Parts: sequence; C-alpha cells; structure tokens
Amino acid sequence: MADWDLKKLRILRTLHELGTVTATAEALHMTPSAVSQQLTGLAKALGVTLLEAHGRRVRLTGAAQLVLRHAEAVFAQLERADADLLGYLQGEAGQVRVGAFSTAIPALVVPAVQELRRSHPGLSVAVREAEAEAAYELLAEGSVDLALSLAAHAPTPRDPKFSRVSLLADPLDVALPAGHPLAAEPGLRLADLADEPWIFGSSGPWSQITTTACENAGFVPEQAHAAADWSAIWAMVAAGMGVALVPRMAMAGGLGAVGRGAGGDAVRAGRGGGGVALRVLHADQPRRHVVAAARRGSEGAPGPARVLAALRRAAADQTPEDPTVQLS
Repeated sequence: MADWDLKKLRILRTLHELGTVTATAEALHMTPSAVSQQLTGLAKALGVTLLEAHGRRVRLTGAAQLVLRHAEAVFAQLERADADLLGYLQGEAGQVRVGAFSTAIPALVVPAVQELRRSHPGLSVAVREAEAEAAYELLAEGSVDLALSLAAHAPTPRDPKFSRVSLLADPLDVALPAGHPLAAEPGLRLADLADEPWIFGSSGPWSQITTTACENAGFVPEQAHAAADWSAIWAMVAAGMGVALVPRMAMAGGLGAVGRGAGGDAVRAGRGGGGVALRVLHADQPRRHVVAAARRGSEGAPGPARVLAALRRAAADQTPEDPTVQLS
C-alpha cells in the first residue's frame, strides 16, 4: 500500500492552488528547496510522477490530479472528524450508555432523552434495562457509562470504583382494591394493613423494600402472591387478591385509567372490571431512594455529565405530594 503522507499531500494541494513552488513555500513558511524535497518524497512513496516541467514553472501530472481528488476527500473527512471530536469533547456529540431499572426508564430516562434530543441532537443515549445490582456490574465492566439504581442495593458512597449522585426519594403509595373497606379510610397507615394479604416479589429489591417498609410500621407482611411485574401486581390488586406498595415512579408506566377516590387519592380502573384505590401514606411516608452512578473519574466527562444533568431535571419533576397530580 502506498504511503499517503498528509503533510506532503497538503503541500501538493497548496502548489496546485498557488501555481509555483516559491508561492507555496511562502504560504507554508518553508524554503523552496524544502517544498521540492517533500514533493519528491511523496512521488517516490506513491510510485508516480507528480510534477513535470512547463517552461520555467512546473505543473501537476494526471497522476497528481488523481491523487489530489482522493486527498480532497480525505481532507474533508478529517474536517468532519475534527468537528465530531470537538462536539464530543464539548458533550455535544457521541453516545452515552445508560443502565436503568424498569420503572426508572419511563419516569426518568425517557424524559431525559427527549430533552437531550431537543437541546443536543448530536448526543445519543443507548438504554439498557437492568436490575439494581446488575446495573452496577455493567458499569464496573464498562458496558454502560451511567447506572440508575436504588440506594439500598448500590455500593456505598465510599466505594472507590464509583461516584454516586442522589436523584430522588420516590414515595411509596399503597394500592388497594377499589371496594376495600379501608380504601376510603381517613389517615390510612401501613399498620392498618397488617392483616391484609400482600403482593410483592419473591426476591430482589422490591421484596426487600416492601418488607422493610412494613417492618418499620411494626409488622411482617403476609405474602399471598409473588410478582415483580407492575401490570401483574396491579391486575391482582384490582381483582381483590391483595394489597401492594407501589412506587410513585411506576405510575409513569401508564397502568390503567385514572379517577379520583375518597380523600382525593387516585383510583385506577383495572382490566377485569374492578378498580384500584391508590392511597398516599402521609403518616408513614415510606420512600425508596434512587441514585445514579458512574465509574469514578468519568462523571465529569462532557457526555455523561450532560445526561446526568438531564436525569436530575427529570427527577425534579417526579416528586408530587399527591399521585393525582402526577396521574391526572
């Protein structure tokens, strides 16, 4: 393969534009002999004759014209590469990979991506759904650049591998069948539901969050049904099969249709003709804490920093005191 020396190609292009070796040397702050030496070296490397005598001047050969046509394409591509690199360095271009748990995607990641499409269209975000612990494994191995997780299942802030940022404290509301005797109970507390059948995951983060919240209220919940999918949990509650804690962010997924129940709390229709009363636990105020993390030292890179800022703005819009504000 021929040796396409960019510096020498630029000299050839300048000679073509200015017409003489002397003018080329002046423009490039070189001596005429240095220009001639560089072009002789380029001709030797490419294996073609680039210049021919034309009176007291020189002119480019057909081979030189062909070389320049390809060189111009290379120069144009390098200009585009410079622009893309500058955009990357300024956080205006490139790709940021985000690993996030399921309910964080519609509530936080999607709004952040929509904002960035408007403000920084050259910056793309690739989303990968992953549960809390798996998100950190992906982050550690370099498969994602940012990980959204729950603080209870994330490495501690002292972990030297990661830098953590708190995004929000997501309120937990309780979902009851719409006709439940306690659905309209004023000042409902978690302890009032101690004898109810509960629906939550058999393992993983949501199982621990539910049991911890109930234990903090003074009882151990009786698990009547095990499910991790919010649509499945919602359908079982609507069918009168039990009660469940529901993170406020899960409502961004669009479960059912919203109405208002007693006390202004949200009520959603279920698929089976039943309904769900969603009550705010004002007295208990259980919450789960959502955090974002990056590999330590990378959080200041322009691309991840822009995505993280957009996630924080999305999180700021996710903390209504009453779910009817969010759901209506």
